[in-house]
Amino acid sequence: MLLAFTGVTVRLAHLQVVAPEAYVDRGRAQRLRTVALPASRGSVFDRNGNELAISVRQHTVWADPLLVVDASATAAALAPVLGQDEADLRDRLDQQGSRFVYVARQIDDERAAAVESLDLEGIGLRDEPRRFRPAGDLALSVLGDVDVDDVGLSGIESQFDEVLSGEPGELLVERGRDGSTIAGGQHRLRPATRGEDLVLALDRSLQYEVERALSAQVLATEADGGSAVVMDPRSGEILAMANVESQDEGDPRPTRNNAALTSIFEPGSSSKVVTLSGVLEEGLAEPDDVMAVADTLQVGPKRFSDSSSHPTQQMSVSEVLGQSSNVGTIALAQELGPQGLDDYLRRFGFGRPTGLGFPGESAGLVIPVEKWASTSIGSIAIGQGVAVNAVQMLGALNTVANGGVSVPPRLVRSTIGADGKELPVGIPAGEPVISAGTAAEMTSMLASAVTDGTGVNAQVDGYTVAGKTGTARKPSAEVRGYEPGAYMGVFAGFAPVEDPRLSIIVVLDEPHPYYGGVVAAPVFSQIAEYGLRLLGVPPTVAVPGGAVPTSPPTSPVTPQD
Repeated sequence: MLLAFTGVTVRLAHLQVVAPEAYVDRGRAQRLRTVALPASRGSVFDRNGNELAISVRQHTVWADPLLVVDASATAAALAPVLGQDEADLRDRLDQQGSRFVYVARQIDDERAAAVESLDLEGIGLRDEPRRFRPAGDLALSVLGDVDVDDVGLSGIESQFDEVLSGEPGELLVERGRDGSTIAGGQHRLRPATRGEDLVLALDRSLQYEVERALSAQVLATEADGGSAVVMDPRSGEILAMANVESQDEGDPRPTRNNAALTSIFEPGSSSKVVTLSGVLEEGLAEPDDVMAVADTLQVGPKRFSDSSSHPTQQMSVSEVLGQSSNVGTIALAQELGPQGLDDYLRRFGFGRPTGLGFPGESAGLVIPVEKWASTSIGSIAIGQGVAVNAVQMLGALNTVANGGVSVPPRLVRSTIGADGKELPVGIPAGEPVISAGTAAEMTSMLASAVTDGTGVNAQVDGYTVAGKTGTARKPSAEVRGYEPGAYMGVFAGFAPVEDPRLSIIVVLDEPHPYYGGVVAAPVFSQIAEYGLRLLGVPPTVAVPGGAVPTSPPTSPVTPQD
């Protein structure tokens, strides 16, 4: 460009800015700041609307190191309020190039007010939800935990994390060099969306009683721990699911491990329900058929025996179940054959997931029939060499209680959206396993096992009960075979017999004594009595003297299981 002034020519250079949009974007980025807005996690309720897990607004302290004038002085002021190490805090506040660091997560109102009163440069507060369980550790193994960022780590919190977590929001603000918001600058808000609520099938009151009764028996029998599950056999809803473990000092405590689903055990005699259901269903015997039963039976290279020596005696098929005769059960299983027994184990749900989809659930263990040894027909018929979780074993009893139809278990009843509408979770269709006639015969046999057999300690005054004891050796975790003297004590059953409303399984890990009829059956009785009263189920049999019972029978009977 040339300019002429009175004969003088001046040449001006061209001034050109390369890619001006990039500099504009860079400047805008230095002024704009995006603040994440955490979503409030949905709540978890029991079937009656009682809160089991909720998120409560707390305060989080954060810092913009670029605006912190004196990191040492700021750390010295904050450390005692927040209970943090001053040197570590100073290092975090002195991070060069960072515009956001957490100082303290999810603190209460009192400490948040103390931080705010300090009026420190570069220090801010923001709301952040924190997960609480109003009932403490009740149903801990079912509910699970979340991390500090409200992400599900275990249990229902993990399984339904996407449903519960909601959608985080975002706030875009424009700030000046001093960090203050520019009036009239750019602002954009995308609100967070709250997560959906979950309504579980659990009953909080029943859950408390189950945990109490189970913990008391673990303590009384010096067991390593125990599990108990209560279901409605008609719908498959799980009304209570408890898992406790003993402590070196003090009472047993709920565990985070939902052993009722994640741990497996050999069910012992409780699985004779499956073996004899197959025998009856195939027409190989009738409940009143009488057979000669010795106290031992040779199967391949192994000799099986009943739990106590006895002369050869005549026993009906019903008595074989009621007295939990190993020899009688194996003899009947031999009529059913390996393929037949394997078929019924799988029909009853052994060896496959329950369908709950619970994190860490074990499918159990059923050895393919082609891999059976010559002794397998004997051991598997009486519940050894096969492994189940507690819900699978209870499912077998549910099938009998439900007229031969297997109903999948359910932990979640419904979800509640942001609009407050409740959406029931779909109920899978039941699956026929045995005929209604076979189920009725098995129910009668199981009822006799409680009135006159190994399950007498499961009786509940005023109600008819059907069930089966189980005592199984515990496999060793270190060597092949079983741990010497280590047993699992089991009882599974349902009540009332005429119209089953509750099914319950109790599993004790290494109790002393170890017979399921002695240690697990009384816990069943306590839980069943409480649950039936809670549900308002009227008594089905007359009580001597017309009194309403308040406690289960306490005299132990040594069973043959």
